[in-house]
Amino acid sequence: MPNPWTGTGNPYTKQEVVDRLKATLAKGEPIIAAGAGTGISAKFIEKGGADLIIIYNSGRFRMMGHGSTCGLMAYGDANAIAMEIGEYEVLPVVKEIPVICGVHATDPRRRMWHWLGRVKEMGFSGVNNFPTHTIVDGHFRGVLEETGMSVQKEFEMVGLATRMDLFSIVYVATPEEAIEMAKNGADAIIAHVGTTVGGSIGVTNAVVSWDHTVKVTQDIIDAAKSVNPNVFTLTHGGPINTPKDVELILSKTTADGFVGASSLERMGVEDSLTTLTREFKKVTRG
Repeated sequence: MPNPWTGTGNPYTKQEVVDRLKATLAKGEPIIAAGAGTGISAKFIEKGGADLIIIYNSGRFRMMGHGSTCGLMAYGDANAIAMEIGEYEVLPVVKEIPVICGVHATDPRRRMWHWLGRVKEMGFSGVNNFPTHTIVDGHFRGVLEETGMSVQKEFEMVGLATRMDLFSIVYVATPEEAIEMAKNGADAIIAHVGTTVGGSIGVTNAVVSWDHTVKVTQDIIDAAKSVNPNVFTLTHGGPINTPKDVELILSKTTADGFVGASSLERMGVEDSLTTLTREFKKVTRG
């Protein structure tokens, strides 16, 4: 059912979001989820027909003209930023599709049950684990794991969201993480293969190959499905940037769809504003 107070739109229950996504797949369409860092982005992403809108702190930095990796740095309160974008920009303009809130689950200053209660009260229909430590590796990942900021807290947040009837769509970087997320009730699992390539602030050297992207994505999908055959699986990042890229990865894996953040929001702004400005500059003075 839609919002019980207004008759339309957010918030949706966990099952209602699941049913909407199943309906998309039943029509033979891929699930398309889009990151939004501003209200106007969300407004026109909805108009374009996206199935979900996800808000997290990287969206704000992305739309400031900075790399999405800013969202992993100590440049602000990630949870507060996501909540602010949702409350004042996105939720007031999105009419109908579910809006998901990015949650920094390892923030030691939050009582996670309390924070998820505020997320739900604000009118979000679900949660996403961002910033996520799943995409941190090497020595620093080990330090995080040993000093109380473990990815285990992200798994626990998803388990808590499940008990609170919040839909969850989560990033993972490995099959092992996919298994743990599925065990905790994640509804949709995103195979994150790295920062998106391309555009003015996309990576150019820290890239992964298409062969690697396909293998890792399918390994993650298989791991998630081994726990819950009904879990939705999506792709994200690395060389997957354009609609043709998405068509390619969907043809080579069993993924249900794609999550676009930089590839949808940032690339759209970069290309359209540059082209439009050039068109204005071509105007003659009569």
